[in-house]
Amino acid sequence: MQPLLILRVHTDLRLGMGHVARALAIAEPWTALGGRACLAVSGDDRARRVGAGRHPLLDQPLPMEAVDLGEALDAPLPENLQREAQVVLVDQWDTTASQIQALRPLKIAVMEDDGEAHEPADLLFQPYLEGVHFPLGPLKNVQGRKVRPCETQHGSCRVLRGLEYVVVSPAATRQRPKREPIQPLAVRKLLLTFGGTDGPGLAQRAFDVIRDVVSRGWNGSCTLIAPQGVAGEVVPGCTVLPQMPDLTRRIADFDAIWCAMGVTLAEALCLGVPVVAWGQNERQARMIGDVAQSNGCISLGEGAEADPEATAEALALWLSPIGQEGRQEQVRDGMALVDGQGASRVAQELWKLVQS
Repeated sequence: MQPLLILRVHTDLRLGMGHVARALAIAEPWTALGGRACLAVSGDDRARRVGAGRHPLLDQPLPMEAVDLGEALDAPLPENLQREAQVVLVDQWDTTASQIQALRPLKIAVMEDDGEAHEPADLLFQPYLEGVHFPLGPLKNVQGRKVRPCETQHGSCRVLRGLEYVVVSPAATRQRPKREPIQPLAVRKLLLTFGGTDGPGLAQRAFDVIRDVVSRGWNGSCTLIAPQGVAGEVVPGCTVLPQMPDLTRRIADFDAIWCAMGVTLAEALCLGVPVVAWGQNERQARMIGDVAQSNGCISLGEGAEADPEATAEALALWLSPIGQEGRQEQVRDGMALVDGQGASRVAQELWKLVQS
């Protein structure tokens, strides 16, 4: 029998499409293990498209089953689907304990939670919220089982922490360079992207900062993805686009990335492209700060609260020849943090959960 995994996700202006992209990435190694996957999605109009079986970004069908749950974040699974499944991975940012309880008797895993809702679940993947890097040892023996430093327990829930479990797309894994890329003296091609919807409006703020950076002497080119557009005078060398299809495959075309917390940051680390990042909110800023402490990226704080002049000064220095050594070190340490195998590790842990 092929065990059925339900990937329960939500998409709206606040969350964007990152959770859907993560579900698609996990489904690939899960099916390679011999399982079936179904994407159960709630949210805005884009959820209708995904629930109808269409890829959220490309003009092609999804490579898996899908079901549309409607608009509500806490929409329940259809009874027939819940009876058929063996395990569910809940990945929707805001999850409640009542939602978890309603999914029983299924095995339940949760992706990212900074509250207590996950404690009645069986497994929690916590790539960012409790630290991003854990050493391989020492191992400790817990009830006859060897436990690594990245593993802990919250109530009855087993927790796996660190960027070892961050999920990137299969395309990023395939494109990952075999050797550490050598950084240019100065950044000539910069990509700016703050999510498929840019709900907090960071693109406009970044556009204004880039104008200041150019006035300080930077003469490279930048591509700004701004779904809501931008207002103001044209910035020399800056191209503004509403979207960039197949973004993962384009990341390596740029010398550096300025982005928000999410899939793009993780994929840039995996691909060896240096990153500066703005948090879309205080929680994201904390997560980026943890990655920065491990020298994977530069944190520019919470975008909506950041000082434009200080941001421009830091960015201009990082893009210049003075920043080359720092960018090279960030590439080295970032690639060590995200090796592209997170989706496989998540699928394997879910498989073990089913077998148990």
